[in-house]
Amino acid sequence: MPFGSVPKIPSVRHTKSAQVSDDIDFEIKGVEMQFVEIELDPGESAVAEAGSMMFKHPKIKMETAFGDGSGQSSGLFDKLVGAGKRLVTGESLFTTVFTHEGEGKARVGFASPYPGHILAIKLDEVQGRLICQKDAFLCAARGVSLGIEFQKRIMTGLFGGEGFIMQKLEGDGWVFVHVGGTTLQRDLAPGEELHVDTGCVAAYTGDIDFDVVRAGSIKSMIFGGEGVFFAKLRGPGRVWIQSLPFSRLAGRIFAAAPQGGGRHVGEGSLLGGIGNLLDGDG
Repeated sequence: MPFGSVPKIPSVRHTKSAQVSDDIDFEIKGVEMQFVEIELDPGESAVAEAGSMMFKHPKIKMETAFGDGSGQSSGLFDKLVGAGKRLVTGESLFTTVFTHEGEGKARVGFASPYPGHILAIKLDEVQGRLICQKDAFLCAARGVSLGIEFQKRIMTGLFGGEGFIMQKLEGDGWVFVHVGGTTLQRDLAPGEELHVDTGCVAAYTGDIDFDVVRAGSIKSMIFGGEGVFFAKLRGPGRVWIQSLPFSRLAGRIFAAAPQGGGRHVGEGSLLGGIGNLLDGDG
């Protein structure tokens, strides 16, 4: 598959002279544990979450940046504000900037943190703004600004769960967002609504209206196991839904882990703990 293309996504014409962000080439590889390989020209840079790098060319310089590493905020106050926004979303105060300082082309790879898929989205094709879960951002072209998106309605803020504080990506360049499990993309018409588990909302365009709605009757909310509120997404706009939110994955792992107070699930050994020692689980 040629560079600059994404599986099942049509090729996109690049407008290098018209945009602020670096115009990078890339390729997404893998199936369930994907990584993105970015090809940089001399002087081009990619910004990534700390610890997401998989490999890099020796001519690519790695530098830690305070804040979002977009290069758009040069003052100390702007950098402090950018770092503070990242701290609110639970991310590191620092990002890592990878700059090609040699000749020719050089590549750097960034890997997904858990099973899922990587979405490649050109911000100037979604009106320059994308809202995503606070742990979804993987990397982007230099020039993309990373911020926070607070839900403004009081009810949404109180009961929005994982959708209360989200990341806001702004600019005109490529961003790469990690989505857990299988990805569903829905285009909502004006006024069309979709009810989604708050953790399953991976990302949506800035024109989507986000709110919460009660999950049925009192009986359903208490015993239904789906939470008290759903996310209500209203079009027009595009929504990306993930089948495996990280919080759900982490919760299942914690519940099954003996050291976390859980128990072994589905093993059914008659020997119990002795059987675990025999088969290597102990």
